[in-house]
Amino acid sequence: MKKLSLLVSLLLFGACSNKEEAAKTDGTVVTTIGMIADVSRQIAGDHQEIINLIGEGIDPHMHQPSKSEIDKIQRAGLVLYNGLFLEGKMGTILKNRADQGNPVSAVAEGIEIQVMGSSVPDPHLWMDVSIWSKVAKKIGDELAAFDSKNADEYQKRRKEYQIKLNDLHTYALMVFPTIPQKQRVLVTAHDAFSYLGRAYGIEVRGIQGISTESEAGTKDINDLVTYLVDNKIPAIFVESSVSEKSVKTVIEGAAEKGHTVKIGGELFSDAMGPAGTYQGTYIGMMDHNITTIVNALGGSAPEGGFQNKLND
Repeated sequence: MKKLSLLVSLLLFGACSNKEEAAKTDGTVVTTIGMIADVSRQIAGDHQEIINLIGEGIDPHMHQPSKSEIDKIQRAGLVLYNGLFLEGKMGTILKNRADQGNPVSAVAEGIEIQVMGSSVPDPHLWMDVSIWSKVAKKIGDELAAFDSKNADEYQKRRKEYQIKLNDLHTYALMVFPTIPQKQRVLVTAHDAFSYLGRAYGIEVRGIQGISTESEAGTKDINDLVTYLVDNKIPAIFVESSVSEKSVKTVIEGAAEKGHTVKIGGELFSDAMGPAGTYQGTYIGMMDHNITTIVNALGGSAPEGGFQNKLND
C-alpha cells in the first residue's frame, strides 16, 4: 500500500508540475525559422510579438539551441516550427513542451501534398510558393486559435497575403521557361530546392543531401562534375547558410576537364536574407532566388525581380 501511495503521489506531483510549467507561459509567439516568422508577422500585424530563433546565415539542420532559446520556447504562449525533421536538434525540447500541454504546431506537417524525400522527408516546402501559401493558411489558423479575439483580422490579413504569394508563384511560372531547355539544371550546395524544381520545371541536383549533416562523397562529386561538363551547364550556386567548400571543389573539377562553371550567385535556402531588407522577407527571399537562378542559367527575368525591389 505504501508503494501504491508513493506512486500516486509522484504522478500527482508530475501532473501539477506540468500544469505549473504551462501556467508560466507568456503571450509571445516563438518561431524557429525566418520563413515562418515572416509569414506570422504578415498575418499577426501589431497584435502579436513574434520572436524568431534561427536567423540569417544559420543552418537549422545543424543548429544547437542555446539555453536562452530553450527558455524562450518554454515560456512562449505559442510555438510554430517547421517539422519534417528540419529542426532536428530541437526535437526533444519541442516534444517536452507539447507534453506539458502548451500550444506548439509543426506548420509544414499535415499539408495535403506529396512530401518529397525517401527515407528522410524533405522539409523545404517554402521552395514552392504555392505550397507555402497552404502553410500560410495553417499559420493563420494557429494564430486565430491562439488569439481568438483577433481571429477575423488574422484571417483577413492571411487572405491578402496569399494573393501576394499567388502573384509571386505566377511570376516564377512565367520566367523559368525562358531558360534554354538544356540549361534548366540547378546545382546547389545541398538538396534544398526539389520543391522549386518540381513546381517550376527545372532539374535540381544538390552536392549534399537533404540535410547538411550528410557529406558528399568523392564519387558523388566526380559524377556531378562529369554531368556539368557533358551538359555544358554554365553555373552552380552557393547558399547563404551552407559552406562553399563543396561548390568550389566541383568548380575546380570542371575546370580540370576544360569546362568553366561560374558561381551563378548566392541563394537563400534554409535562411532568409538580412533582417530589415527585402530579401529578409519570405517574398523577397524567393524573388531573389527565382530571379538569380533564371538569369544565371541564361533565361530572362527583370533585374529588379517581380516587384522591382531587388536592387533597393
